[in-house]
Amino acid sequence: MSSPTSALKLFDLMQSHRVTVVIYVAAKLGIAELLRDGPQAPCELAKATGADERALGRLLTALSTIGICSRVGEDRYALTEMGSHLDGAADQSFKGWMIFEAEMLAKSWSGMLESIMTGKTAAQLLNLSSSFELMARTPANIAIFNTAMADLTRLVTPDILRAYDFSRISHLMDVGGGSGELLGAVATQYPRLRGTVFDLARCAESASNHLQHVGVGDRVEFVAGDFFETIPAVADTIILKSVIHDWDDARSASILRNCHKALPQSGTLLLVERIMPESPTVSDNDKAHALSDLNMLRGPGGLERTSQEYHHLLAASGFGVTSIYPAGRYSVIEARVG
Repeated sequence: MSSPTSALKLFDLMQSHRVTVVIYVAAKLGIAELLRDGPQAPCELAKATGADERALGRLLTALSTIGICSRVGEDRYALTEMGSHLDGAADQSFKGWMIFEAEMLAKSWSGMLESIMTGKTAAQLLNLSSSFELMARTPANIAIFNTAMADLTRLVTPDILRAYDFSRISHLMDVGGGSGELLGAVATQYPRLRGTVFDLARCAESASNHLQHVGVGDRVEFVAGDFFETIPAVADTIILKSVIHDWDDARSASILRNCHKALPQSGTLLLVERIMPESPTVSDNDKAHALSDLNMLRGPGGLERTSQEYHHLLAASGFGVTSIYPAGRYSVIEARVG
């Protein structure tokens, strides 16, 4: 027989989307930026945002119950450490990801039942080739996506740098490297490293600007291209972060074979990916992996793979896995040209 405790826990889970919306509204209103320099009252925040004062006060109450801000004094609110990550200027800002989650992912997930019933992605149900083609129909969505990916990369990069020694690499190419966040950070920590960010031409301006901003523009360049067609043979090591999980085995193998062609005989391939456990538990990590897997099902059509599945996929593409380095919720899978 079920208990009141289990029923209440389920009820809370069913309403968890409300938390997402509350954080999203705070992000859109710029609450974190407004509280950056100190506590403010609802009337001050309402004047700055143009929001209704009483309604905004109720939002702040909700935000305080989930740890985004805290009430200080009689009627003022201060930003918490967790809430500071909603500040778009923060070193580890997730503001871009929050907007992506609410304005794009949440809308996509509303059709999850159809994807479960058919096994098709949102794009396939519209007779399109990929979610990226669907996204490209709305230029504003591309900007939202790119900002969110940069946010995610900034989150995981410190774990990657702690997990893997890049000092043996002469030239590192980040395939699907977007705005250059990852390679910029690696090159900053390893001043002898040369690098190439390889991605679609639409990423060129943001990547070049970022690489110049972090001071590695003289050593790291951007090259435009499509990893499904060909990858330039310029590096002794190729890294792909959160790329292979986007695609099914056939399209992943196509990318990996192009990487194989681009690498020298002694070349190294690094995949930064989530690794699905063989028997997932109720741990936070396993839940995050499983939900990401469903996001791949609904979105680009890929999946989160187990260690064994990565071994098989890489072997079929001419690589042998040499090591797997845990990096927070991700892992760095090291493979050599076979």
